[in-house]
Amino acid sequence: MANDSTATDPKHVIHLSAECYPVAKVGGLGDVVGALPKYLQHAGLNAWVVMPWYNKPFVQRHDFEVVYRGNFQQGSRPLEVQVYKEKHDVLGFGLYLIKIPGLLDRDEIYSYVDESEQFMAFQHGFLHWINEAAIIPDVVHCHDHHTGLIPFLMYHSDEFTAFKDVPTVATVHNGEYQGWMDWNKAILLPTFDTWKWGLLDWDKVINPLAALIKCCTVFTTVSEGYLQELTEQTNGLEHLFLMEQHKSFGIVNGIDTMVWDTERDDMLHQNYRITDVQSGKNKNKAFLCNEFGLDSTKPLLAYIGRFAGEKGADLLPGIIENILSSDGVELSIIVLGSGDPQVQTAMAFLAEKYQGKLGVHIGYEEELSHRIYAAADFLIMPSRVEPCGLNQLYSMRYGTIPIVRRTGGLKDTVRDISEKDGYGITFQHADIDDAVFAIQRALELYKDKKRMQQLRKQLMKIDFSWDKSATKYVELYRNITK
Repeated sequence: MANDSTATDPKHVIHLSAECYPVAKVGGLGDVVGALPKYLQHAGLNAWVVMPWYNKPFVQRHDFEVVYRGNFQQGSRPLEVQVYKEKHDVLGFGLYLIKIPGLLDRDEIYSYVDESEQFMAFQHGFLHWINEAAIIPDVVHCHDHHTGLIPFLMYHSDEFTAFKDVPTVATVHNGEYQGWMDWNKAILLPTFDTWKWGLLDWDKVINPLAALIKCCTVFTTVSEGYLQELTEQTNGLEHLFLMEQHKSFGIVNGIDTMVWDTERDDMLHQNYRITDVQSGKNKNKAFLCNEFGLDSTKPLLAYIGRFAGEKGADLLPGIIENILSSDGVELSIIVLGSGDPQVQTAMAFLAEKYQGKLGVHIGYEEELSHRIYAAADFLIMPSRVEPCGLNQLYSMRYGTIPIVRRTGGLKDTVRDISEKDGYGITFQHADIDDAVFAIQRALELYKDKKRMQQLRKQLMKIDFSWDKSATKYVELYRNITK
């Protein structure tokens, strides 16, 4: 990103997202939106996060005030919009929730049959609010397809001409999901310049992710590797990403080192530092293995994540069966995840079959994930698609060696131990044989106690904090703000 002498320092950046940790989170999107704005605040910006209101524990436990009430039409349906602000900025930035009775007042984030209407209402409600309140930010930063219509509406709707000169940044966390909807949904949008309908269209449907990429000022992806992969395999948008690559930037996600800190993490059984990483991990491992009925004297391998094809989770049962049925293999395994019913069924069966060797927790618990990172010797990620990946960054922060397939951000952040200064184990293909061979390499490594100790300390020293990444975003904002 070249410096521009005519650029000015942005002051106010609004992030729009369907998720934000710890308010509501399904995956890495929530982690990123819960951390990046905090680090932008540290850099001197006024960063807000605006997201839908969900009936979640965070909302029930914290103090919110209504800062706006209004009404707008979604097609023929009149909607009331309420905007709630968290009073005390407990997350380190301004948090605003948009509540629309009947659409944005639910328990879960996704999987409702009227999801298109939900996120259309979220975006329209947001723009209606800041337009009525005369809030003109320096930058609007949109995350994934749930906010993909925002730049189009800012630049091509008569209702929102006040924002036609406000630059927009789009971040693609996962290009596989695009928010497709039939053209009959267009009637639900605010009035727009119909000559511009092609900006919404891709393959004869409204495609919010495509519209986001076409209309935004610049877009980022969450790793350099994923930026290239988007032009090669993106569920039909490859040509679009290729055409628009002149305004693209790959910025690797960071992790919130205030949350992920082995010395201060109150979710751990035993806190530890780099200097006592071995004894600290051993204590956490013994405690966790006792909880799952596993042998803590054996190396501990973990999987944490959704049971989804893009994560390679369908390979897990075969990987576990292969490795645990092999003669002479000494290994304990813990799996934390949920998703594909077939994978869940297979994991429950294997947990019964390999009792004492395999522990499985179906679902997701934030505290348990922290304890697993602290206890495990190795973390496996056999992903088919991994735009950035945060789990490998968390594992390294906690001295756990990642075993990853070379794809997307995994390729960018994990260097194999066979390379100079390498610190992880990588494999090339998303298949059982490659993954099992990588695990076998890990088991050989585990026998070398001195090397394991050195690698753990090396991992914990690597700086994957948001400080560096946030600096790149500030520079990006500066270069598009005139």
